[in-house]
Amino acid sequence: MDERPTTPWTSAAAPHATARPAVAETRPAIHVLLLAVTVLTTTVAGARWEGIDPTTDLRLLARGVPFAATLIGILLVHEMGHYLMCLRHRVSASLPYFLPAPPQIFPLGTFGAFIRIRSRFPDRRALFDIGAAGPWAGFVVALAATVYGLAHSTVLPAAPAGPAIEFGDSLLTSFLTWAVLGVDSATVQLHPVGFAGWFGLFVTSLNLLPAGQLDGGHVLYAATGRRTLFVPALLIGGLAWLGVTGWPGWLLWAAILGLLLTLGHPPTGNDHAPLGSRRQLASLATLALLVLTFVPDPIRIIE
Repeated sequence: MDERPTTPWTSAAAPHATARPAVAETRPAIHVLLLAVTVLTTTVAGARWEGIDPTTDLRLLARGVPFAATLIGILLVHEMGHYLMCLRHRVSASLPYFLPAPPQIFPLGTFGAFIRIRSRFPDRRALFDIGAAGPWAGFVVALAATVYGLAHSTVLPAAPAGPAIEFGDSLLTSFLTWAVLGVDSATVQLHPVGFAGWFGLFVTSLNLLPAGQLDGGHVLYAATGRRTLFVPALLIGGLAWLGVTGWPGWLLWAAILGLLLTLGHPPTGNDHAPLGSRRQLASLATLALLVLTFVPDPIRIIE
């Protein structure tokens, strides 16, 4: 998930004059407890995706470990990407907070994770580095998990009979299915690791939506140096159209992005500092990552 700034700096002086300690006071026990509960809920979720009810026999929880370990790993690496860049730029940040979710209500077993950023981003370069590091770090792990999972998945000769949930493809997963399995389009029964990898790539695309204080919003602000309304407004319209014609969940996301658009993006400590040509190119690469991982119709119910 995106990092969440809280109280910003009041000074707008140069970063070297206003730098604060990179690690804020925190209570490690809270982070450890939330992580432990999230490990449990995602493990139960993984077993349930395997068609197993672990409450009948706790030993069956082992069936959910591959899914849980992969998903937790993707989320952890994503947040540590943000955190390590905060250390680099001396931005005060917390360790990751994991958010467990009841698997019976939210089938992933987690609402994700986030870090709290307690100080203003010193300049656009720091904003870009911190905002982009998380998605790119999580993407690498999710990509590896998807490739491994596809290699251990089963290609079915036909779609299963009866009601089923079908997960859509992005440009990237379509290519990976062809590259790993040698088929252009097929019904694939994903290995749990590949299943978690698919979710990791999908979450990466959601975080990269360029609006508000999502990771993509940070990248957009860093690249343009100002509050840009056209791109988020165009995105909201596109998601609303997708929600009407396809997956209705995009309507909810359009509403969320509309709310984020009204909240805007806070300025950095020095918006006038140039981003630099290398980071401008990296911002285009990050936009390309969004295009590659975006799934227009992520979830379909097959009757």
